[in-house]
Amino acid sequence: MKDLATIEEQIKSLEDEITKTKSNKATQGHLGKLKAKIAALRERKEKAQAHSKASGGGPGFEVKKSGDASVALVGFPSVGKSSLISQLTEVESDIGNFAFTTLTCIPGLMEHKGAKIQILDLPGLIKGASDGKGRGREILNVIRGSDMVLYVVDPFQDSHFDILDYELWRGGLRLNQNTPQVFITRTNRGGIVVRSTVKQTNLTDVEIQDIVRSFGIVSATVTLRTNVTDDNIVDTLAGNRVYSRAVVVLNKVDLASEKDIKRAKDSLPEGWPVLEVSAKTGQGIDAMKDFIYNNLHFMSIYLKPQGQEADLVEPLIVKDTCTVREVCIKLHRDFVRKFRYARVLGPSAKFDWQRVGLDHTLKDGDLLSVITRR
Repeated sequence: MKDLATIEEQIKSLEDEITKTKSNKATQGHLGKLKAKIAALRERKEKAQAHSKASGGGPGFEVKKSGDASVALVGFPSVGKSSLISQLTEVESDIGNFAFTTLTCIPGLMEHKGAKIQILDLPGLIKGASDGKGRGREILNVIRGSDMVLYVVDPFQDSHFDILDYELWRGGLRLNQNTPQVFITRTNRGGIVVRSTVKQTNLTDVEIQDIVRSFGIVSATVTLRTNVTDDNIVDTLAGNRVYSRAVVVLNKVDLASEKDIKRAKDSLPEGWPVLEVSAKTGQGIDAMKDFIYNNLHFMSIYLKPQGQEADLVEPLIVKDTCTVREVCIKLHRDFVRKFRYARVLGPSAKFDWQRVGLDHTLKDGDLLSVITRR
């Protein structure tokens, strides 16, 4: 634990230096070096904590994923997450007019347009969650494993979103952001070589090299396919960032005036989707279900069991990046082990009933027949 305390002190010192440094083009390289050092220290800290937990270092909670996708409800205590999950699913969470009613993760299942979507009612996040306060690290780990994040906020508490977003950012989540086109390959010799396909306006090659070295790498090829920032380089170095879809759910709109709602929406990041709902009255719940379904990017796959007629009535709902392997796993655990080949009729096939393997990527409307060993 002494080592952890030392690491935390080093992180705090570096964070203080970042706070004192004015952010501009001239300081991006220096800030990037500091952030890289913090990322490296946090990696050491996480490994130490994992070792501590493996040695019996404290309780945690795990959530078994079920359904076609999972959605995490994130918010401060008593913003109405438990009421929302009751509206979206058949789960009844304990609801009280006081903070910390939900003390563990409560999963529910929302069935919508043929898809089964797991909705996770998590304990309320508080300031300092990314440092472990209020079971913060356990909650953040569950959020990282979800397919979508719903920020549940109160229109009367403008500061809540900024605090939540900061804690999730520190926890390694990059919401409503594209994965940076930065590729870092370690090499045995030659130092840090920077190659870019576009003009870099934020950082010089020397500054990029310094950031990479600050992470403890002395020889590597850095390939850039977009105009990058120091955060893009650090996030790639860390290697544990999660890029996911997020939406703000403005709850309790039945109690708010138009002025309250406008003020709350004006305080949110530009371009982020906002859903106005009332968990109490049910206002906006149907639109919320549609939004969740539409933005999880599902598609329909029709199945033709071996030696039987095709089922063109009830499709299998899967993610739009799904492969034959993932369909086999979804159908039965033995399908992959006994797999011989599959045949596909539809948009992903080059010709009717094309023979394909497990890694074939399917498309919406495909008809799939899996052939297994008897």
